[in-house]
Amino acid sequence: MSKKNLAVAAAVTGLLALGATTLTTAPAHAADKEKCYGVVKAGKNDCATANSSCAGTSKTDGQKDAFVMVPKGLCDRLAGGSKTAG
Repeated sequence: MSKKNLAVAAAVTGLLALGATTLTTAPAHAADKEKCYGVVKAGKNDCATANSSCAGTSKTDGQKDAFVMVPKGLCDRLAGGSKTAG
């Protein structure tokens, strides 16, 4: 195997290893987050709402059915924050 092929193989292996590490740590980060409704600025929501089909489409600041993901425990400390849509 030439040096060039060996270098390419090493680079690909490194990228695959990096990808596998990212995949295994993602669920741990998600477990540390919670949805917080009613605190997001217009157009900054993380996902669909009852009145819009995708992220970034909330119409008003503090829209009660629009959420943003925050670290666990933070939503309870935010003015207007709720763990349920409403």
